[in-house]
Amino acid sequence: MVIREEPGQGPGQGPGREPGRDFPGGAPAADKPRAAVVRDALGVGVAVGLSGFAFGVTAAGSGISTLQACVLSLLVFTGASQFALVGALAAGGNPFTAAAGAFFLGTRNAFYGLRLSQLLALPKGVRPFAAHWVIDETTAVALTQPDRKSARLGFTVTGLALYVLWNLTTLLGALGAEAIGDTRAWGLDAAGPAVFLALLAPMLKTGTERAVAALALVLGLGLLPVLPAGVPVLIAALAAPIVLWMKGRRS
Repeated sequence: MVIREEPGQGPGQGPGREPGRDFPGGAPAADKPRAAVVRDALGVGVAVGLSGFAFGVTAAGSGISTLQACVLSLLVFTGASQFALVGALAAGGNPFTAAAGAFFLGTRNAFYGLRLSQLLALPKGVRPFAAHWVIDETTAVALTQPDRKSARLGFTVTGLALYVLWNLTTLLGALGAEAIGDTRAWGLDAAGPAVFLALLAPMLKTGTERAVAALALVLGLGLLPVLPAGVPVLIAALAAPIVLWMKGRRS
């Protein structure tokens, strides 16, 4: 049986639907059930949100109070930066150096925001609040959606689930760490780095990304014994431009 297409109707484009009408970039928008978007978003939000427990434990082990840990999760709300901050403080680093490393890691969210502002096209009154939820996970879920409506839904559900769980588990982790005493005696001081590596590993899909991660690891660990805490993290960030420069020379 031959299916006859209406004039101007291509694959994936239904009657009356114009390419790029619902999704920026000119690509045809495909319908996706709301239940599927919510399911995927909740899966990401719950899985990552539970790792806030590791942050609470790590924060308590580095000498940060439960209140300070909870304020960090409420106001900063970017896991990598929070782990970097408490990790540097736990190692005896200067607070300003630790904050600089955390700030540097958090700047990537600004670039996510540039992309999401076009994709989501939220009302101006909502944007300042939505900006607080612009992180790795919400960006990833939003960018995988086929249309703007689904992207908004995915971003909102992921952000809400992750924000609530991250803050709740931060509190539980900090309280639990205070109750059991020295977290290093239980090996819980390694929970934060372990969670961070578990989140990072699946994102390294290309050879360039793996090379950047490997070089950053070598720089960070190699300089750790000879530089103040927090400084190796800043220097390890040079791995990305170094690898890109070497790749450019080869090509």
